[in-house]
Amino acid sequence: MVFDYVIVGAGSAGCVLANRLSADPDVSVLLLEAGGSDRHLNVKIPAAFRQLFRTERDWNYNTQPEPHLDGRSLYMPRGKMLGGCHSINAMLYVRGDKADYDEWRDEYGAKGWGWDDVLPYFKRSEHNERGPSEFHAIGGPMNVTDLPVVNPFTHRFLEACQAVGIPLDEDYNDGAPDGVSVVQVTQKRGARHSVVDAYLAPARKRRNLTIATGALVHRVVFDGGRAVGVEYRDVGGPQRASVAREVILSAGAIGSPHILQLSGIGPADHLREVGVDVVLDQPKVGWGLQDHPFAGVGYQATVPGTLDEAESPVELAKWVARRTGMLTSTVAEAMAFFDRDGDGKADLQYHWGPVGGTNLHGFEEDRVPGFAIGTTLIKPQSRGTVRLRSPDPEVHPDIVGNFLESDADRAVMVDGIEFAREIAHAAPFDEVRGREVTPGEGITGDELEAWIRQNAELIYHPTSTVAMGGDDDAPLDPELRLRGIEGLRVVDASVMPSVTRGNTNAPTIMIAEKAADLLLDLA
Repeated sequence: MVFDYVIVGAGSAGCVLANRLSADPDVSVLLLEAGGSDRHLNVKIPAAFRQLFRTERDWNYNTQPEPHLDGRSLYMPRGKMLGGCHSINAMLYVRGDKADYDEWRDEYGAKGWGWDDVLPYFKRSEHNERGPSEFHAIGGPMNVTDLPVVNPFTHRFLEACQAVGIPLDEDYNDGAPDGVSVVQVTQKRGARHSVVDAYLAPARKRRNLTIATGALVHRVVFDGGRAVGVEYRDVGGPQRASVAREVILSAGAIGSPHILQLSGIGPADHLREVGVDVVLDQPKVGWGLQDHPFAGVGYQATVPGTLDEAESPVELAKWVARRTGMLTSTVAEAMAFFDRDGDGKADLQYHWGPVGGTNLHGFEEDRVPGFAIGTTLIKPQSRGTVRLRSPDPEVHPDIVGNFLESDADRAVMVDGIEFAREIAHAAPFDEVRGREVTPGEGITGDELEAWIRQNAELIYHPTSTVAMGGDDDAPLDPELRLRGIEGLRVVDASVMPSVTRGNTNAPTIMIAEKAADLLLDLA
């Protein structure tokens, strides 16, 4: 069968595109997803998202030994189900700084992607329960709300930040995040509100939209210099879908460059070494990987009430009966943006969690009840790569982030952790603060930098591996078309020329909203 559009990946971008493109009844759309259904209680319960890690609903990526993090391999969860990462993430609604988008436009030549250009698409996507304003809107598909239940420890964090000079920020999504706030989240009535709920569910019954799960795409098919379809495998064996207009890759910052390289688009020498026939020599496909390194300052709590008590029959009963209680938490309940160097743009983001543990992923079995301030580097200089390990599409690619390669990146992290300690030692925490669990009392200076290399993780925001730009060496033009191939676009976080200052789900939804207009010639 021939479809007008074939979308590869039913994540944050793919679900948006499936809805917007299929709104025209004369346009046929095939949405391919390698994973399965999102119907699982741990998807809907906000605080349970970490229970999905390393399950069949997770791609379960890991980097190669990282050369600047003592050779450690870092875990990179990615959603493998309808909704993609928006069915597995912490639901934080964060747009970033307007400077991020103006940089895309001015420094990378991504015309049409400045803050004033993208703000209407942020607004189009949201139904913000705070109501309409200069920066927000109601009536959009995605429900955005204030965190429904705020832990008492979180109020202490807000007070502590203000005590050390970080102001209260009433709206960190106004394009100028500067201060501390309780998070806004993509939830509705105490449950996750993902792109499946917001975009895909309303479109499911359209006759012109076909959704195929369990469909692992092997490669894009070309006729000359044009994409004409995709080959994939599902439970019925090898399949091929033909396309009349365009193939759209929305498989994410790892999946999209992986598929392009499997299809023969990437660094020619590398493709030949792996045994893939070269269709287009494009050295920057798979280059430019960025993510936000993260290291937590954790303390033991001396009084009860942290989220360590959330996994109980009582809290589950509260959530099942009334969608309330501790299980409505995103774990990261508040955040603070901090401008370390005084240039007017934050370079650190603190993710606050009223929960113990030294491991971001929640894998410990014997964690100490407590709280943590996660120091997050949000404007990293370091860049990495995604490269083929094998021509077999079921073999994960090689991922090397080169995280904290830059001296400047390491310096920001050291300063950030020291300042996180100042926040934790402010008076509002005096009655509840026990011993410092991580990094540990007395670890400073060179020892602290060494500890960061030994313990830093990623906060699940990979971007920039198939970047758009104005120069001919950028894989994509500003309309997200792959240079050198007709009928092929990429629409997901991989297109970002540089990672935004903050969590990346809201920007990815925005990218897809704008891409829909580009595809329909409405932009």
